[in-house]
Formats: sequence, structure tokens, C-alpha cells
Amino acid sequence: MEWLAELFRANQVIPIFLTIGLGFWLGNLKFKSFSLGPVTATLLVGVLIGQLGIPISEPIKSVFFMLFLFSIGYSVGPQFFRSLRGDGLKQIAFAVVEGVLCVLVCIGVAKLMGYNTGTAIGIFAGSQTISAVIGVGSDTIRAMNIPADRQEYLISMIPACYAVCYVFGTIGTAWIIANLGPVLLGGLKKVKEETAALEAEMDQGEFEPDPGMVVANRTISFRSYRAESDYFRRPRTVKELERHLKERGIRMFVERLRIKGEIMEPDPGIQISRGDHIVLGGRRETVVEEAGSIGPEVVDHELMTFGTENLPVTVSKSGACGLTLGELRTKSYMRGVMVRSVIRNDVSLPLRSKTRLESGDVVTLVGLPQDVTDAVDEIGFSDRPTDETDMVFTGLGIAIGCFIGALTIHWGGIPLSISTSGGALLAGLFLGWLRNKRPTFGRIPSPVLWIMDNLGLNMFIAVVGLSAGPSFVEGLKEVGFGLFFIGIVCTTIPLILSILIGRKIFKFSAAETLGCVAGSRNAVAALGAIQDNLDSTLPAMGYTVTYAVGNFVLIFSGIVIALLV
Repeated sequence: MEWLAELFRANQVIPIFLTIGLGFWLGNLKFKSFSLGPVTATLLVGVLIGQLGIPISEPIKSVFFMLFLFSIGYSVGPQFFRSLRGDGLKQIAFAVVEGVLCVLVCIGVAKLMGYNTGTAIGIFAGSQTISAVIGVGSDTIRAMNIPADRQEYLISMIPACYAVCYVFGTIGTAWIIANLGPVLLGGLKKVKEETAALEAEMDQGEFEPDPGMVVANRTISFRSYRAESDYFRRPRTVKELERHLKERGIRMFVERLRIKGEIMEPDPGIQISRGDHIVLGGRRETVVEEAGSIGPEVVDHELMTFGTENLPVTVSKSGACGLTLGELRTKSYMRGVMVRSVIRNDVSLPLRSKTRLESGDVVTLVGLPQDVTDAVDEIGFSDRPTDETDMVFTGLGIAIGCFIGALTIHWGGIPLSISTSGGALLAGLFLGWLRNKRPTFGRIPSPVLWIMDNLGLNMFIAVVGLSAGPSFVEGLKEVGFGLFFIGIVCTTIPLILSILIGRKIFKFSAAETLGCVAGSRNAVAALGAIQDNLDSTLPAMGYTVTYAVGNFVLIFSGIVIALLV
């Protein structure tokens, strides 16, 4: 094995990318509903390969970690700053409370058990499944005025403790929120009934929902029919037909026509007679169930050969911000345009009549290109696919953030700074918000953000694992597997308290409470489990704001724990 170790030492890129590849492969394997996830799997693979004794240069780790933190800040920045006003303040306060509970429980347990700073940071990072704390905590330890060998010892303890606590941190969080949570709130049956009543309420009021609004993310359909019903006993104009459909509570639009054999665009004054062909567009369930009242469906390939646009649009115009979906659909510029999805912080919101749009939401519009263009002008700016990244914005943003983070203030002889890690995160938060307000610059396409986020974090974790390999086993022996049960305590207590606080003190609905608890802990898997258990997407309404704030609070908590333990 020595020749392999020498090869790896001389060519560090080989063990790094080998760790990344095997880590993602192992992390994506599932046993029933459980998987390690790429981060933990990459750490374990790195530790295993690191037993060969492969030193990796520090800058590699730092560069990728800065990319990861900047991408996190950039992604949640718009939602973070938007939540600082209005109804979001209540959810912000809750996210801060839950974050404080997580910190206090971990610090209390560490003090009680006599754990050192590195162990405490590892317990917090693993039990709360916030991998970024490994880097933030390590940077804080390096800034401490303690001997270098003591720094390295404390840092070497972090990954071992993280790995032990992470398993229950992942599985336990999803189970507690999705299964125990409803029990704490009165039982699953009661919570489902309350959620169903809230869904019905969100679909009531002045603005009637589309017939298909019960199920989110259904596709838009365009189908052709022959006008033969009694309604066409006399010629009808396009305007009359659409008004007739609207009066019946059916939201469909005439997209194209074949009048006496000639294909035409649907101008309002064009008359439709029996035998003419009509292309109707709308949500699939609406078109299938209601369009038969027009006449039989026909196969007309030439008529159906036309382009439609499926365009993500970022909400930014003042006239659209704050509108509910019901209100949006009544606007004249939405004629012929359907809302396919609403995404906030990478989470799909329920397509309910009273779901309210906020600046930064990404609304996917479907319709004829000209109709969609007209709507975009009133809603915000289009996010058409592109492979270009504003590298000036990205490079200078990370550099300035790290520069600010590196500045140190001495207070009472104690050096204080937010570290380069904190600086990169704050720079991402601010520049993500600025990009949302001024979308003419600073674009980072979603696939690039994915790379910065996933590759950035996992490259950092791979180097941590490879570097910690020789000391990982010793650290594990020192803390013992009893640490697993300590992790259970640190995961469970804050979640149970947060669920009760959300319901009793903040007076959230059951669905919002569970969504807020999951968001504050950045528990994506828990959100999916909640929605499956409740048969509802409403928990997402509590997830988005708390996710943005929770990211910030939990990452910076790594600094707090390093300073207080």
C-alpha cells in the first residue's frame, strides 16, 4: 500500500476527487428510507483514505468552503432581508428562539459532561446537521490565543464527534418533527383536520381558485376541440366564449383557432361557429373535465403545432409583490397565462388562492410567448436559462466578505472577529438581496449555485476527512460511542421544546408550527416527511422564512459555542 500512499501524496487531486466520487455514491445509497447523505459519506470515505497519511494543503479547503458559504448566503439573501419586515418578523423570532435553544442545550450538555471546545462543536454540528459549523468552528479555534498544538487537537475532535451525532441528527429530526410533532399538537387526526380546514379557508373569499388548485404542480395542457355544443347555436366571439367560461368558474383561454379551415390567432372579435376548431389552454385537470362542454376533442396536428413558453419569473415589481394568486389571476395581463408553480427558497409553495407572493419568489408562467412577455413586464424579470455567471460580482463579493471577516477587534484582550467564513456568508446574504433588487447584474445560474453549494461543501468535507484520517480513530476512542446518546439528547430536546413554543407561545397553526421547526433546523427531509404525513403542502408556508434565518443563526452559532465552551 505504500506505493499507493506515495502516489496519493504526490498527486493530491487523486484522493480528493476519489473521496468526492465515492462519497456521493455511498451517500445516495438507501436502505428503505435511510441514507447517509453525501456530506457524512464523504467525511467517512475521506477518513478511511486518510489513514494512508495524506497531508492536504489548507488553501484548497478554505477556497471551496468560501464558495459554499457565499452560495448559501446568495440563495437565502432575498428571503432573509424580506422577512425583516411584515408578517415574517414572527417567524424570524421563532427561528432565533429555536437556534438559541439548540445552542443552549449543546453548551449545557458539554459543560455537564466536561467536553472540550472541539467536542462541543462536533456535537452541535452533528446533532443539528449543520455541516458548515465544522469550518466556522475550526476557523474560530484557529483565531484563539492558545498554543498551535492545542488548536490542532481541538480541531481534530470536531469531525469524529460530528460523524457520531449526525446519524440520529438526520433520522431523528425527520421522525420527531413528522411523527412525534403531530402527537404533541393533539394527535395526527386532529392536526390533519385542522390543516384541511386551513386549506379550505385559503381557497375561500372574494377570489375563487382554479378548479385544479387543490393539487400543486400539475402541468398545463393545450387541447383542440370542435365547436358543437348548444352554446354555438349562433356564432360566438372569442371574447364571449372566454367570458362564458369565466362565469362558469372555468379558467381556460382560447389559444388558437381554425375558422373555416384557416388557422387564426385568437383576436377578441373573431367569431366562432359550429364546426370550427378551438385550442383551449389551462390546467390539465380543468381542460380534461370541463372543455368537453365545448364539443368533442379533435386531432388537428397543424393547429396544435405552435410554441408555448414555460418561463420562470422572479417577482420584483411593486404591483405584483403582496398579491395573492387569486388576485394575480384577475389581472388583465394574465389573460392566457397560467401559473405552473411558485418557488421560494427552493421550496414549492401550495398553489392556493390566498397564497401571497413576495419579492424574490420565482413564479413559473405558461402560455403563448407574447402573453407571457406581457405578464413578465408587470410581475418582475424573467429568468431565462443561461450558462453565464457574473464572475466579477462573485469574485469581488467573496474577496470583500473575507476581508471584512478577517478584521479583528480586541475587547478586553480577547480577539473578536466574524472570521473569513462569517464574512463570506454575510457577503452572500447582502449580494443575493442586491441581485434581487437590481437584477441587471450579479447573475449566478441555478446549476452553478448547485455546484458551489454541493461541491464546495463536500470538497471541504473531503479535505477535512483526509486530513483528520490519522487522528479520527483516536478521537473516536477518546469520546466513545456513548457520545451517540449525547447526540440524541441534543437533537431531541430543542425540537420538542420548539414544537411546544411554536404552538403555545407563537400561536402558529399546527402545519405552520411543524414547517417553522423544520425550517429553523434546515431539515429538508423533515419538511417532505411532514407534508407526506399531513397530505398537505401548507407546512412549506412556515419553512421558507425560518430556513433563511435558521441558516444564518445556526452557522454563526459555531462561533458562539467555540467561544463559550
